[in-house]
Amino acid sequence: MDLHFTEEDERFRAEIRGWLETHLSGEFAHLRGRGGPGDHDGAFEDRRAWEKTMAAAGWTCIAWPKEHGGRGATLMQQVIFHEEYARAGAPGSISHIGEELLGPTIIHFGSEAQKARFLPPIRSIDELWCQGYSEPGAGSDLANVQCKAELDEATNEWVITGQKVWTSLAHSSEWCFALCRTDPDVRKHKGISYLLVPMDQPGVEIRPIRQITGTEEFAEVFFDGARTAAENVVGGVNNGWKVAMGTLAFERGASTLGQQLAFHNELAAVITAAKARGASEEPALRQRLADLWIRLQIMRLNALRTLTKMGRGELSREGMVTKLYWATWHRELGEAAMEVMGMDAELMDGAELTELQRLFLWTRCDTIYAGTNQVQRNIIGERALGLPREPRPI
Repeated sequence: MDLHFTEEDERFRAEIRGWLETHLSGEFAHLRGRGGPGDHDGAFEDRRAWEKTMAAAGWTCIAWPKEHGGRGATLMQQVIFHEEYARAGAPGSISHIGEELLGPTIIHFGSEAQKARFLPPIRSIDELWCQGYSEPGAGSDLANVQCKAELDEATNEWVITGQKVWTSLAHSSEWCFALCRTDPDVRKHKGISYLLVPMDQPGVEIRPIRQITGTEEFAEVFFDGARTAAENVVGGVNNGWKVAMGTLAFERGASTLGQQLAFHNELAAVITAAKARGASEEPALRQRLADLWIRLQIMRLNALRTLTKMGRGELSREGMVTKLYWATWHRELGEAAMEVMGMDAELMDGAELTELQRLFLWTRCDTIYAGTNQVQRNIIGERALGLPREPRPI
């Protein structure tokens, strides 16, 4: 494990820390802490203005190669950026899906024409993206997607029919990258294509899903004859599974340490509330909070170990436990927050949830989305430990 930062890294840290201190003030001061759990669509337009300011200063897409508008930041510099961003309490990103998922996917798998068309407006925050993966019958079993796309040779366009669900910020996105079945006659992993689909067109219906937090950042998306140009397929027709797995790999990158620093901020808020309410004097609760702190340090050390191996170009079996570990930890943090609040956890102060109530309600989904805990355990068992595959239905 490499815990060393070079002098260049520390200069980079000072630069981003100073920029954030200067700009997270004045018109953007109210955005500190916004966009976290249960608040993903909060102050949305102000956060978009904030990210446009970041883009103008060259602080978006820093990991992208310089020839594509990024800074070509090293892995350690990416870690530093995400840590300092979280430490400053800067707002949750509205462009994460485009910047961290689709952008690297196009850079790696896309054509030169796709890079020229789609990368610049992602970097400038002029086009936002959503992810069209999950369907009612294809969540953890992603290869079971049934949303279909057929090529209309007369117009040279893909015609898309089907449904996606749990599509984050679909109502605010200009584009969607969607997995669609383009060949129904082959094995399910083989007949999938990765399409780039404009959202503002006839044949696209977006139905927001109102959650128990009161927010609507997720949506159902219905495609009924929606269209996209034939060239808007990434990585080749029927090669979408490979591309989709590439996108998911980019999701497990350097931002994980920024996420963990955000967890640290949430734990600190729970501890502060415990002290203010006198709950920190209860031995069992003190032990529970101490345990959460210890496990957060373990999470960080495992992430550093994983990123060190990534920097060497090595695969990391340890990285496979990351999602299972943090999702379970975060869910338990939400439960601890309710224990700190005591009977007040059952009450609302007016029409708004408190920060800790939002945290609890949001964390109930952590062990479900992006791969359920059960699926994560299967992946660890089969791919990391080499255990026999779980029996599949015949």
